[in-house]
Amino acid sequence: MHQVLCKMSNEASDVRCSVCGQGFLVYWSRFSRSEQDATRRLIQEELRLHHTESLASGSPAAAHPAAGFNVPEWSGPPNFSAAALLTGESVRALIYRS
Repeated sequence: MHQVLCKMSNEASDVRCSVCGQGFLVYWSRFSRSEQDATRRLIQEELRLHHTESLASGSPAAAHPAAGFNVPEWSGPPNFSAAALLTGESVRALIYRS
């Protein structure tokens, strides 16, 4: 399975959370239409899980990560994931840290 990077967006969106309506831009690598549809379902599951986890931790106002997240999950910083490398996010992060 390919990895995607999802970033919160208040302007345009590729996917919306079914719980709170928050929009997200999705940075895809080379996906077929059927792979995108399957990945959208996984993203929706992840968005619902964010709400479940935030309620369990007692902080429902901050359900979704503001910095972005990867599907499937990535244990490192989002800007160094495979999906971010395709969008140039890791390059921008290095420039901003200099």
